[in-house]
Amino acid sequence: MKSVKPKKNLGQHFLTDLDIARRIADTVDACPDIPVLEIGPGMGVLTQYLVEKPREVKAVEIDSESVAYLYEKFPKLRENILGEDFLLMDLTQVFGGKQFVLTGNYPYDISSQIFFKMLDYKNLIPCCTGMIQREVALRMAAAPGSKTYGILSVLMQAWYDVEYLFTVDENVFNPPPKVKSAVIRMTRNEVTDIGCDERLFKRVVKTVFNQRRKMLRVSLRQIFNVAKPTDGFYEQDIMTKRPEQLSIAQFVDLTNMVAEQLNILGQ
Repeated sequence: MKSVKPKKNLGQHFLTDLDIARRIADTVDACPDIPVLEIGPGMGVLTQYLVEKPREVKAVEIDSESVAYLYEKFPKLRENILGEDFLLMDLTQVFGGKQFVLTGNYPYDISSQIFFKMLDYKNLIPCCTGMIQREVALRMAAAPGSKTYGILSVLMQAWYDVEYLFTVDENVFNPPPKVKSAVIRMTRNEVTDIGCDERLFKRVVKTVFNQRRKMLRVSLRQIFNVAKPTDGFYEQDIMTKRPEQLSIAQFVDLTNMVAEQLNILGQ
């Protein structure tokens, strides 16, 4: 069976360490009894351990050469190998509307996009595991007050408990990436209503972190455009803080404060 050549334009770095592959596969056991969707299986190093588990497994792969390889290597899985772009998929159709675990050795250049899409389907995905760039994993698991705490930290932790499981060195990949990797697990928390408008929450978080060195009373002005909030809005204590100092609960409160002003201004 001819090996698949890693493609730089797809950000492919194939894991070669079978022990690590098995450890990653075992992370899905935190959410038993539901199907698994693997993103970017490549040559199936992770897939081979996922299919040993007593649950349905599907794999989505954008690379046609990898799809052909997987058809040959896993003939029994052929119907469940999806030659599609994950970012364009309707995830409600994958398992007929049933919940599933998301896992994979995620392409570094689109990992954040993958997780933002996951948030759109958070009620379908109670658990997400897999390997990503270490820097991104640290950001996702970061606590308020740290330099790595940012947009991804807040938006993911609002809905998921994020665990940084272990670090993976560069030398276990073909080709070796220029950075270290990390395996994470995200488990859906008990939040069903965040307590504010979700769309505005995302907008507020992204707006203030795009100017993370500035106080909120400065960065929030972008949301109001040329309109001016009511007197005293920018004088509140929270306005002297910078975004990395706020907890998720404080971001919810801030979003509600902004929503009240937008309503007053008719925006």
